[in-house]
Amino acid sequence: MSLHLLHDLDALKRSLLGICAMVEKSVALAVRALEAQDVALARAVIAGDDAIDQREVQIEEEALKLLALHQPVAIDLRWIVATIKINSDLERIGDLAVNIAERAERLAGKARPQARLDLAIMVDKVMAMLRGSLDALFNMDAALAWKVCEADDEVDRLNRQTYERVREALLAQPEDVDYLIHALGVSRNLERVADHATNIAQDVIYMINGEIVRHRGVPPGAADSVPPAP
Repeated sequence: MSLHLLHDLDALKRSLLGICAMVEKSVALAVRALEAQDVALARAVIAGDDAIDQREVQIEEEALKLLALHQPVAIDLRWIVATIKINSDLERIGDLAVNIAERAERLAGKARPQARLDLAIMVDKVMAMLRGSLDALFNMDAALAWKVCEADDEVDRLNRQTYERVREALLAQPEDVDYLIHALGVSRNLERVADHATNIAQDVIYMINGEIVRHRGVPPGAADSVPPAP
């Protein structure tokens, strides 16, 4: 590997680390705004989305420039291709954080209904998936990436559970329709964050071993038997 390619790859990795931190913070603040019914915090998340969008474009341009100038091969090529895809997933997660913040803004000041709509467990699992996918990326840890993929089914189950509870509550308490519909929207956005975290984890696996694992189940023991990349 040439010194110029090594330098440019390091710069791309630093840029990707930057957008990872921005997106993780945006999701965490959106969730906090929802839980605390904090309008100012929700608006800060919405206002911060432009910076994420600009960073996403910058990273894509850097990656395409690397491909054109250096014509990398093997793991370097896989890393750059995966970076382009991960960068797009991160930008979409930022958009979903905005969606959650917008719903937090609308729900602020509204009385919570009696329905059992505790999203805290789902929030914790989704945030753990997001952190896990980013840790897997920067540690090149395939085992951790597989664990993120495994966790997606549980988040899907919690989203379906929320849908059923909202449906029941709408029949019993139709006066709470606005709150319930927004709560269902939050659940759906959280489920989509988990989907994008899974996409990132799958791309990490591709980076490490060159294997495309989309549309496949998690092999038995995959999360326990794959060592991190050296």
